[in-house]
Amino acid sequence: MRAFPTAQKRQRGVAIITALLLTTLAVTIVASLFWMQQVQVRSMENQRLQLQTKWILRGGIDFSRMLLREEGLQRPAYTSLLSIWNTPLEETKLDDYVEKERLESEKSDATLQGRVLDATARYNLNNLAQGTQIDLAQVALYKRLLENVQVNPTLAQKTAQAVADGSPPGPVTSGASQPAARSIVPLGLTRIEDLLAIPGYTLADVNKLREVAVVLPAGGTTINVNTAPAEVISALVSGFSVAQANALVARRKQADYRTPADFTAQLFGVPQTNYPSQTLYDVKSEWFLVRSRVRLDRAALDAESLINRQLTAPNATIIEWVRQN
Repeated sequence: MRAFPTAQKRQRGVAIITALLLTTLAVTIVASLFWMQQVQVRSMENQRLQLQTKWILRGGIDFSRMLLREEGLQRPAYTSLLSIWNTPLEETKLDDYVEKERLESEKSDATLQGRVLDATARYNLNNLAQGTQIDLAQVALYKRLLENVQVNPTLAQKTAQAVADGSPPGPVTSGASQPAARSIVPLGLTRIEDLLAIPGYTLADVNKLREVAVVLPAGGTTINVNTAPAEVISALVSGFSVAQANALVARRKQADYRTPADFTAQLFGVPQTNYPSQTLYDVKSEWFLVRSRVRLDRAALDAESLINRQLTAPNATIIEWVRQN
């Protein structure tokens, strides 16, 4: 048998190696294209799911607005915890949602849960100052609230100063005092977590205040004694202990306060001189928090919304903000 020349063998070896390299390169390119396509498809699916969860969230918020609007029409004079808006929505499956867009590999199980909370059942931190003027009556109220939840009460004055420093200049109103120094104008409080920017507050303090304090867009709001917890009612009435407030809250379940006088009539043993000013409390609410959680397949969305129900026009419910997690 005749042997191939050495040069010809080398050329055949180079050709085979070149063919293998080209094949490997082609396979790599094709695999990369398929991988990029899968990434793009997955990204589009995620965007679609996120968009759909936002639409479900919007539907849940609109449903809450409808409940609040109807309650405002039926009971414009007072707001009660016995109303339907106070009924939590447990995790509810939304059957046959986006059925037409469902893929064979998807379950497309959508669920919604949430509840409405009365924001005016809590103390509004923006009440601590009227414009750039610290309100001493509000500082005393907030100081008692801090004591009730076992937070350093000296932080009341610091918080009032921070609220005043972050407020735009405005006219001085009667009942306000102590003009605040304004060398540098910081941002005002927008959420309860902003308290951490004030020296002296800790995360534990903020967590204690979450259910009894709130930051509404403006000051001058009242506390709804029909819905306020015992710690807030105790802070509202000077010399009224948390134990006494708990007893009042228990009695409140039997009958709502239809007027402010109904509330003060329940302050047994409290001197009339300790009754709170009617500028501090009321029996109706205009601000509500809506907490929602939406699940759609692998997508989940938690959100909190602030709704302003204008009692002067019960058909008007305005979404002030929506914060998503």
